[in-house]
Amino acid sequence: MSRSEENVRLAVGDAELTVDPVHGCRISSLRIGGAELLRQGERYGSFPMVPWCGRTGQGRFRNGDVLHELPLNSPPHAMHGTGRDTAWHTVHADGDRAAFYYDLADPWPYPGRVTQTFELTGDTLTLGLAVETYGDSFPAQAGWHPWFRRTVEGVDAELSFDAAWQEERGADHLPTGRRVDPRPGPWDDCFGMPDGVDVRLTWPERLELTVRSRSEWVVVYDEQDEAVCVEPQSGPPNGLNTTPRLVTPIDPLELATTWSWVRLGAGRGPGVP
Repeated sequence: MSRSEENVRLAVGDAELTVDPVHGCRISSLRIGGAELLRQGERYGSFPMVPWCGRTGQGRFRNGDVLHELPLNSPPHAMHGTGRDTAWHTVHADGDRAAFYYDLADPWPYPGRVTQTFELTGDTLTLGLAVETYGDSFPAQAGWHPWFRRTVEGVDAELSFDAAWQEERGADHLPTGRRVDPRPGPWDDCFGMPDGVDVRLTWPERLELTVRSRSEWVVVYDEQDEAVCVEPQSGPPNGLNTTPRLVTPIDPLELATTWSWVRLGAGRGPGVP
């Protein structure tokens, strides 16, 4: 497979998805009934976080007795993995499904492969990530960082979720290891949902979108006026150090999330009851 230089477009009903494999295999556009849901720009859309999520403290992590150092792309930490900065290969793409991969390489110290899949219906988008090793076992994480537009069709989003706990955030923006009761926003924080991620974004009278995952971890970031980020992920920030999940030759890391939506009130298209 060669790298694709072209965006991949999926469409079902009034749902349209555009994936940019060259720039981190990110979703560059998600339009429902003509309304764009994602913040536009090369840093935005929705990108995969892999093989780690959020900040890895001081760019350092251990695999057993071996200490590794990653580039500090968000000093003093390493942020969001390598997948968002990599050109991915297109495996296949048709009207409602697509799959892509890239091979792990420097600055990640272990060989392996990351696969991302997309499946679109008229009212859902299901995303999958898988991390496999070509040899030695290593700790890894996977997740997504969507930048949902705060304002869609002239109305601002309302955020709703019920978390069991919030990871206390230290001055260095890393979890301290202490779990606290969820606190009022604005947030740049990780929350625990042991029954699975379930977060709702509602643009009143326009659209209701729910982000779900079997994972119990989600980061919510809503400190910017332009966007609200709801980030399901396989572990908390700095998890390579605090909650390592080993990828082994017989046990890849696999994660999925489903975004589902319903048009509301004035947001319903012509002929929709």
